[in-house]
Amino acid sequence: MSRIQIETPEKWLFHTRIKVQIGDINYGNHLSNDAILRLCHEARMRLLSNYGFNEIDIGGTGLIMLDAALQFQGQGFYGDELDFDLGITNLSNTGFTLIYKLHRTRDGAAIAMVKTGMAFFNYERQRISRTPEIFRSAITQGN
Repeated sequence: MSRIQIETPEKWLFHTRIKVQIGDINYGNHLSNDAILRLCHEARMRLLSNYGFNEIDIGGTGLIMLDAALQFQGQGFYGDELDFDLGITNLSNTGFTLIYKLHRTRDGAAIAMVKTGMAFFNYERQRISRTPEIFRSAITQGN
């Protein structure tokens, strides 16, 4: 059986903490896979906000998710606080890969590694855009 391999970034750019809510729990009484992606979306919004951006306006262009991969490492449960560390790999002329490392706060247990392929996107023209220099500058300087 092969497993998804998620490349760890050279440095983590952002850290946030998110609490698992009852709507994040599945019939197995643990954090569901779709909830992990939803929580990563929240973490991504917090990262962007930290740099003064949002998903619709980063130097005049937006972001769109091209793909996502989750590597499960443990279970999260209702009420758990999760630490999210976010970093970027594969910064290109049109996008990047965003890496998320999730750990349970109380005991440090690894919950998941997630990656999302993100592209800069012009929603008005409905096409991929170039990476804004303001974004490249912000993340390489660590803001």
